[in-house]
This record gives sequence, C-alpha cells and structure tokens, in this order.
Amino acid sequence: MKPIRPFAFMLLAAALAACSGNSSNSSSSSSPGPAGSASKTIGVSIQDREAQFYQQMENGMQSEANKYGYKLIVVDANRDNAKQQSQVEDFISNKVDAIVLTPYDSTAIGSAIAEANKANIPVFTADIASTSKQGHVIAHIASDNVLGGQQAGKLMCQAVGKTGYVAIIDEPEVTSVQDRVKGFRDALKANCPGVTVVADVDAGGARDKANQDMSDILQSNKNLSGVFGINDDSALGALTAVRAAGLNGKVKVIGYDATPEARTAIASGDMYGDAIQYPDKIGALTIDTIHDFFTGKAPQAVVHVNVGTYTQTDAKKAQ
Repeated sequence: MKPIRPFAFMLLAAALAACSGNSSNSSSSSSPGPAGSASKTIGVSIQDREAQFYQQMENGMQSEANKYGYKLIVVDANRDNAKQQSQVEDFISNKVDAIVLTPYDSTAIGSAIAEANKANIPVFTADIASTSKQGHVIAHIASDNVLGGQQAGKLMCQAVGKTGYVAIIDEPEVTSVQDRVKGFRDALKANCPGVTVVADVDAGGARDKANQDMSDILQSNKNLSGVFGINDDSALGALTAVRAAGLNGKVKVIGYDATPEARTAIASGDMYGDAIQYPDKIGALTIDTIHDFFTGKAPQAVVHVNVGTYTQTDAKKAQ
C-alpha cells in the first residue's frame, strides 16, 4: 500500500469536512430556527397512531419540525392510559425539550403532566385536551369542535328534514367529542327542532363496536332517519349496519373528519356528509406553537383550527 502524500491527505480532509457540512444541513431547513434549535427534541405520544386522522396530524408535525430542525420522538399509546403515562416517564428520563400529548384519558393523564412539570419540561396537547386538575399545559391546539358539531348538525337537518329520529354514536369521555356532540345538539335545536335524538351510545370511537351498537339501535328504532358518528370510524361502522339492514340511503349517515374512506362513501352517496377537520394543520400549528414557546413568545392557551363540511358536491368538485 502506498503512503498518502501530504497534499493528498489535505484534499481528503477537505472532502470529509465538506461531507460533514452537507450532513448537518440536511437535518434543518434553509430558514434557520432559534440558536441551538437543531438540538431540540420533542416527545409525542399519540393515543392511536393507526387512525388516519392521527397519521395526517403526525405528518403535519414532522413536516414543520423539519423546518425548524427539531427532532420528533413519536410513540403510540394504543388507546392505553397506563402505556401513555409510561411513555411520558420515558420522555422525562430522556430529557426531551417538550412533550406533546393526545390524551387517551383526559382526566387520568393529569398525573403524568404534573411529573413533566416537575422536570421543567413544557407540555402541549393536540386534538384532545386534558381536563385534569393536575398538571399545567402550555397550550392546546385543536379543531373548533363545537363549530364542527354544529356543522354536522346542519348537515343532518339538510339530510332528514324538519322532523325525524336520529342517533349519535358517541365517545363521551373524550373532551373533543363532548364539544362535537354539544354543537350537534345545538344545531338540531336551532335548525330542525322537530328532529329528536332517540339514542346516544358509547362505541369508544371504534368501528366494530359502532357496527354492533348501530345494529341494536336499528332494531329498537324502526323509523330512524339518521345517525351521527363522532368520528369516521364510528360513522363507517354505523354505515355497515345500515347496509346490512337494507336501509342504505334511507338512514342518513353523517361523520366527522372526512378521511379518504369516508370521502369515497360520500362520493358514492352511501354517506350524506362529514364535518371536515384539517389534522395536518393541527400538527403543523402544534410545532409552530412550541417554536414560539422556545423563542420566548407566550402562546395562546387554546389555538383553534377551523372546521368545514364535505358533501357529495365537494366530492364531485374534487374529481
């Protein structure tokens, strides 16, 4: 093997230095963040990472984190409060710079938030708020779910008319869902007071349970006009039961989120419409809010993202 000559060694060193510089630039955007931003790490515990909504929210967070040069550690709580609390403990042990939670249990999560507070790690919530008296959350970023529920209620009035019987496939322990159902009921009262809610069942936001519960509701309410699913899994589960009962088109189905599968059902006429959220915007705004905090700005306690509607008309426009 020939020895490396001094001049060649200098060229090799320069090349390695250039490669090192390119590697550093690839992890941050061309628009620099705050001093030392590239070293900031944010721990994110998502209550159900398999849900399309949360996948889109995570994508929005990741895209915005890349802009600032922040590192995200994203974990799935699998709809398990004990697991989510353990994940917060792991974040604390790893000394992350901030924590983002979509709480599975809005009340029980308070003790984990309090532990993060003791470790001087700021906590933010996205989509679902903490209702616990324990712990302090810097900011909550979410859709305006009361408005979204109102949008769903207006769609129901359009679908069934001024009178009729409707059901709600609910998940009452979740704060965002509580707001949706409140908005939905308010809209019925204001726009079609002759429409009566005859069933309100807790399906836990799960499609299989929504299917079972809807089957029971249809057995007990032969004249049902419509059903509101508090998320698209609930609405699509209800739709499966409606189809099985031969009532497709007769029982109007309203969902919430406008996921791709729901949009397909709306386009075909199987579902009447959805309140539409923008999870990617929620994710991006969450990171923006954390960035503001890191740079010394005081974020608003609640950051709302607007909610719209999605119907067959919108589906045709998108074609």
